[in-house]
Amino acid sequence: MKSSAVTKYRPFKGVSLPDREWPNNTITKPPIWTSVDLRDGNQALPVPMNIQEKLEYFDLLVRIGFKQIEVGFPSASDTEFNFLRRLIEEGRIPDDVTVQVLVQAREHLIKRTFAALHGAKSAIVHLYNSTSPLQRKVTFSDASKEKIKQIAVEGAELIQKLAPSLPGTKLMMQYSPESFSDTETEYALEVCEAVMNVWQPTEENKVILNLPATVEWSTPNVHADQIEWFCKNMQNRNHAIISLHTHNDRGTGTAATELALLAGADRVEGTLFGNGERTGNLDLSTVALNMNSHGIDTGLDFSNISEIRMVYERMTKLKVPERHPYAGELVFTAFSGSHQDAIKKGIDRRAKDLAEDPETPFGIPYLTIDPMDVGRSYEAIIRINSQSGKGGIAYVLEREHGLHLPKTMHPSVGTSIYGIADQLGRELEPSEIKDAFYENFVNLDKPLELVDYELDHSAGKRGDVSCTAKIIINGEEKEITGIGNGPINSFTQALDNAGLKSFNLTDYRSHAITGGSDSDSAAYIQLQCDNSPNLIWGCGIDPSIEIAGLNALVSAWNSLHKITTS
Repeated sequence: MKSSAVTKYRPFKGVSLPDREWPNNTITKPPIWTSVDLRDGNQALPVPMNIQEKLEYFDLLVRIGFKQIEVGFPSASDTEFNFLRRLIEEGRIPDDVTVQVLVQAREHLIKRTFAALHGAKSAIVHLYNSTSPLQRKVTFSDASKEKIKQIAVEGAELIQKLAPSLPGTKLMMQYSPESFSDTETEYALEVCEAVMNVWQPTEENKVILNLPATVEWSTPNVHADQIEWFCKNMQNRNHAIISLHTHNDRGTGTAATELALLAGADRVEGTLFGNGERTGNLDLSTVALNMNSHGIDTGLDFSNISEIRMVYERMTKLKVPERHPYAGELVFTAFSGSHQDAIKKGIDRRAKDLAEDPETPFGIPYLTIDPMDVGRSYEAIIRINSQSGKGGIAYVLEREHGLHLPKTMHPSVGTSIYGIADQLGRELEPSEIKDAFYENFVNLDKPLELVDYELDHSAGKRGDVSCTAKIIINGEEKEITGIGNGPINSFTQALDNAGLKSFNLTDYRSHAITGGSDSDSAAYIQLQCDNSPNLIWGCGIDPSIEIAGLNALVSAWNSLHKITTS
């Protein structure tokens, strides 16, 4: 934005609350959760859901665990009306679920809404009208505060009058001063208490006062101040459930909700993955999983968040961004080398800790929750591109291909493989990582190739092994012999006898390849060049552990030769 344009804007003026208490509070229990996906979310879609799609979405919300679901605006269209009728007439609403319907404070709309509710076992009638100075000025043509309050009161009176027309329905009343976020807080309270005076709630039969941040005008702390001021200054606080409905215009809808819960709110309205007008509504999955990460049972089940995301995307035709909290494709994925190393160590350490104490609290660097708890796996946590490091590549080789590389081998393998990713300018698939590892480290046969070998355990003194090996070196076939205390040592001596040894063998490891063929073995050998600090690793893979070890030595020799002759 150009500096000349900034002058048209003014700072937002918050409520005065010098004795605020919310900064010292802690969220210790979940709020009442209310999904408004089928109303607020649906009305924001380029292509709103049809009845069949809304039915499937409703079933999804029930499976997740929502006990209050705003099903629409039945007075707005035949589709909205008929959807509610199908829910009721086909017995689709579980006994422990309450449907909520939204209606403006207008007589014909309220009557149509009550007609749609006939037969419902439990329902919330959600009345609203706009109250902010901007709405009073623009939408209602400079209407006075008294006139706006009277609209709310008359709507409440009509609902009170029509309530007996639903004798079999457990009815709860809800009022929203729409645009509460930029309404004078004192005036919003005045209107809400005028509505309460009509409905006469009690501690046993409470009213819901929903205080929406219809537009997010300021920082989350201002919203928390508004909610705390409202709760402290209203009469009969224990006769009302204070409800939140934040939007995300400034990108802080989640923070505003969490701070407002600290400020005394009891209930939260929102949508899955934040669908809604403009930048969207509050994302209920984020707030709920944030609470889960602090050990709070929310009553909502996001244990298969990928499936929930798939249904959401199919019904709404929207996409959940890859970096969306908890549900995004990449939110549990690390490309950075340092992150990968810490995560790998964390996974290994956690497995050890759990073996000792199954109640060990979760703790893996860079992961706020265990991906397994939302139906994700560890398999996609570490992925490789040019920013990746040695530990990440070793993790993928172990996870995908059962290769347990020695830790001191990680740097050379990492440098080799993420250099390929840098050249290609993209992420590498696990199969490409394996191919690159094999090409650069496994069973290398140029310029030295082991064609055949034979061991004789009767040669020399007790414990010695004689090795006769057929090799090809620079295209020429030779037979070499040596004696040592094992296959690798005797082959090393054979290379020395042939004038082909200019190294010290400094490390050897081997293992059966997990997840692969039962007969496959992997061996790793590290060589140090004579008169040089260079440390070179080679890998051999073969059904025979002996041949795997010899191939590892040859692979390391070939890599060392490549360096010393370049």
